[in-house]
Amino acid sequence: MDIEEKIALISRNAEEIVTLEELKLLLETKEKPRAYVGYEPSGEIHLGHLITVNKLKDLQKVGFEIIVLLADIHAYLNEKGTFEEIRELAERNMKTFIAFGLRKENARFVLGSEYQLKEDYTLDVLRLARITTLNRAKRSMDEVSRRKEDPMVSQMIYPLMQALDIAYLNVDVAVGGIDQRKIHMLARENLPAIGYKAPICIHTPIIAGLDGEKMSKSKGNYISLRDSEKEVERKILKAYCPQGVVEGNPIIDLVKHYVFPSFGKLKVERDAKHGGDVEYTSFESLIEDFKAKNLHPMDLKKAVSRYLNEMLADAREEFLKLSSNA
Repeated sequence: MDIEEKIALISRNAEEIVTLEELKLLLETKEKPRAYVGYEPSGEIHLGHLITVNKLKDLQKVGFEIIVLLADIHAYLNEKGTFEEIRELAERNMKTFIAFGLRKENARFVLGSEYQLKEDYTLDVLRLARITTLNRAKRSMDEVSRRKEDPMVSQMIYPLMQALDIAYLNVDVAVGGIDQRKIHMLARENLPAIGYKAPICIHTPIIAGLDGEKMSKSKGNYISLRDSEKEVERKILKAYCPQGVVEGNPIIDLVKHYVFPSFGKLKVERDAKHGGDVEYTSFESLIEDFKAKNLHPMDLKKAVSRYLNEMLADAREEFLKLSSNA
């Protein structure tokens, strides 16, 4: 795989790369670059988590070493449970991500508490605090915080620690959803001021809920590994999918960000009177047919639910096994 092919795979379905020029230079000059993503350990793994795992899998394919930070202290600061509860979830999350296809031999899983309680790290948090305004820290947390209206002081420490994680894990690339952008930009701007390199940043999009609205646990408008095959099918079949409309269509997003990256194709099975079976080997050809109304939303939904269930099978089995043993 040449440099351009690697960049094309890394860029696939990314919202942005900061910056593309820096990424190209990294690939040209470093044989085994390192990328990381951090996750607050969660008891509900859903497609929102797996979109960044997909990007980590892309990076593994082009030769990156992957570091997965299971951010137990971050989760504690963001009021996600006791340390004991959070660490149990971290272990389950690690095994689930591996079952989803992240290659264990080329990935290292790290608990934040392994290094974030050490003296040097604490001193660096204080050094960053001296050059980061309160408003900047608050803005950085607005997209990921549990308490936006009346934030705790701990939430101001959170983005400083996330910036330092990049330095202490010695990674070249930070991966995250676009909601992480402000924290990553703080890292790019302030890490060099205390002697560390600025990271390259890859941001993945935030996928809308199945009803076309913001994904919400209270609405249940998302797909979780807790969902059975029948539940996934039920959710997909009732999802928002206006005929011929691509923008803001959650089913089209699922095809783009999950089905094609995992399978490279999508086969629609339908009656001969409706045109018979059709197999799409490119996302663009599927979009063309959908816009022209040659592909009915219900036929697309049935195909997507089938492919998603196949994609999630191993990770779902592992997740449910671990949950039942907890």
